[in-house]
Amino acid sequence: MIRCNALAIIDILEGCFYASGMRVAVISDIHGNLEALTRVMEAIDAQAPDAIWCLGDVVGYGPDPNGCVDLVRQRTVICLAGNHDLAVVGKIPISHFNPVARTAILWHREHLSPDRRAWLASLPTRLDMPEVTLAHGSPRDPIWEYVVSPEIAAANMDAFTTPIGLVGHSHVPLAWRLERISRGVQVTQEGAEPEEPLPLDEQGKWLLNPGSVGQPRDHDPRAAFAVLDTAARTWTWHRVAYDVSVVEQAILASGLPEVLGRRLYLGW
Repeated sequence: MIRCNALAIIDILEGCFYASGMRVAVISDIHGNLEALTRVMEAIDAQAPDAIWCLGDVVGYGPDPNGCVDLVRQRTVICLAGNHDLAVVGKIPISHFNPVARTAILWHREHLSPDRRAWLASLPTRLDMPEVTLAHGSPRDPIWEYVVSPEIAAANMDAFTTPIGLVGHSHVPLAWRLERISRGVQVTQEGAEPEEPLPLDEQGKWLLNPGSVGQPRDHDPRAAFAVLDTAARTWTWHRVAYDVSVVEQAILASGLPEVLGRRLYLGW
């Protein structure tokens, strides 16, 4: 598996990424859920990708921010900062978050070690590569915007120039196909079952969301990730079951809000 920093991976992409093809596992929105992240990494290893990318929100909500930061630092070649990451390190105000999220952010500030905070603070919120744009929220607003409707997807058409944009933040696996037409931008929401490759044609642009590792919100409690295959031009979602009760008990023991454990059973 290729491991390097963001600038080095860009050099690799320019030299051989799309010439020879590459399979990349994409994760997002881990939110301090080490149990889910561990099971996802095991599933990713079974896929044997060339690299792992993370679209942000390593921390926030869950009971094990330190363990999640360590595992992401060890395993990913690229990691973005999400809004919860930025709030935990003090780069954005917590007043923008709901009361439960604010409570978790303050808890994470107290429990996250200084070196891990420094690493989170060093991460970008958007990364532009030769053929792929990565953002936590959306290309035009990497910190806050949720790409959850055709209108918002269309509004991002001119915010990135690459054929593919990868986003997280919504905690929902989504695929938007954007195409310029005479009346503006035509947007199609594409879907596929887990393990079923979604073909990515070259006529339009794509905005792709892998879903959430640590707090899915599509009514499926299983952790989510996706694999981008640049040679086959496919995007494949994967779901991974994990022991939610382990995380719930850790949340209760930590003093974090109980709702953060209960919602994991519902996938919401």
